[in-house]
Amino acid sequence: MASPSASPPSPSLAHKKPKLSHPDTTAPSCSLATTSSSCAMKTNTLHSVRGNQRHWDLTRLLSHRTAFPAETSTVALGEFDPDAAQDTLSFLQDECRVLIIGAGGLGCELLKNVVLSGFTKVDIIDMDTIDVSNLNRQFLFRATDVGKSKAECAAAFVRTRMASEDSKVDITPHFKKVQDMDADFYRQFHVILSGLDNIEARRYLNSLVVSLAEVDEDGDVDPSTIIPLIDGGTEGLRGQARVIIPRITSCFECSLETFPPQKSFPMCTIAETPRQAAHCIAYAFIVLWPREFPEKKLDKDSPEHMQWVYQAAKDRAEQFGISGVTYSLTLGVVKNIIPAVASTNAVVSAMCVSEALKAMSYCSRLMNNYHMHMGATGCYSHTFQYDRKSDCVVCSSQQKTLQVDPDAMTLQKLIDELCGDDFRLLKPSISSANANLFMQGPPALRAATSPNLAKPLRELVKDGENLTVTDAVFVGDMALSLQIIFKPTIKNGVEKPTPMEED
Repeated sequence: MASPSASPPSPSLAHKKPKLSHPDTTAPSCSLATTSSSCAMKTNTLHSVRGNQRHWDLTRLLSHRTAFPAETSTVALGEFDPDAAQDTLSFLQDECRVLIIGAGGLGCELLKNVVLSGFTKVDIIDMDTIDVSNLNRQFLFRATDVGKSKAECAAAFVRTRMASEDSKVDITPHFKKVQDMDADFYRQFHVILSGLDNIEARRYLNSLVVSLAEVDEDGDVDPSTIIPLIDGGTEGLRGQARVIIPRITSCFECSLETFPPQKSFPMCTIAETPRQAAHCIAYAFIVLWPREFPEKKLDKDSPEHMQWVYQAAKDRAEQFGISGVTYSLTLGVVKNIIPAVASTNAVVSAMCVSEALKAMSYCSRLMNNYHMHMGATGCYSHTFQYDRKSDCVVCSSQQKTLQVDPDAMTLQKLIDELCGDDFRLLKPSISSANANLFMQGPPALRAATSPNLAKPLRELVKDGENLTVTDAVFVGDMALSLQIIFKPTIKNGVEKPTPMEED
């Protein structure tokens, strides 16, 4: 991938640091091949930070040549110049803007590591509030913070701890969903680190950074619009970290098939024949709470509300002879909590922040591009290249084709297909070149197009026609281009052209 332009940086650049000169990576530091002036400059740079021990190690890292320069990497973003260590350090401390998504167990670790790695301009987003169950691993919070915004409390804690002149940081919290912020907000950052535990939010974030990476008429990506996304995730003793360079490496959507669909329970099962403790809990908060409190919305972060759900679920479980309903399981089912281990968060966070530092300083090769940590059966780690999916609905421009029986396949069945395992869309809207076939919103347009749902596709589209599918998965002007191909009609063992083809 081409390096960022050497021209003066503009506010829209994903990486505002100018391209650095290509170093001689074969020459050792201050060897005969290195000029005395370069050695003197490097020595002065190191001595200039002697008084600030906080950045001593970082400066040494940025001042030494490496056998693994960033420009040799498959996912290179630029070139490393150890002679420009002070400029690089100044960029990290004075210009580089970092966005952290999530302030939970992984997010707390990310924020701590980011500010201790030399970054001083940080924003952090989280829509959640602090629950007492968070305190065992989300170490930036205290008991007095329960019920408050995670993002705001995390930012306040770190600002207090980093209050001296040599360590002062500028942290801006956002008590919002990632979907609440527009593209211009995300465009101002150089690198994004994600510590989300929600697949839907991760898909949105992935789609957004891909949409921000602009492509010219020749299909080449503008390097100045690329914002690296470092995605981390943990589940118990397992974790993963990956580097996503939009439109260059595989994106999150390329690997969506590795994540099983989020589990849901058939309503008839939880209402009539519950067999598991989770069925009883689901019934308590889906059916019993609205019945008991029709005017009050269930607050999943309220201990009082969760205690009511727990007791109601326990009573129902006793009716059906089911055991295993606990308060912690109740929280897990209602809030879809993934078991968390503090040490796993620490391991994954360290990998993510190391990759962010490399991406912004070019001091070493970026990971290419997926790291898996398995701690449940010993300690096993594996790094490998996750290839791009040629028909990815987000990062591929390839048109998708779907062969259908035009008489049996209704528009509703097509939508169900798009929400199935192959596409995993959420609430798709479909339009042709001439008409809106079905729109999820606004309500008036949904009402006007809903009659089409029961119609067979033969009445709505032509054989070979391209449809445009939009969905919450796609951000901005991104959409899925879907070509509908009619299956040939078989009559008396002979393939007949469709009526459309005869026309």
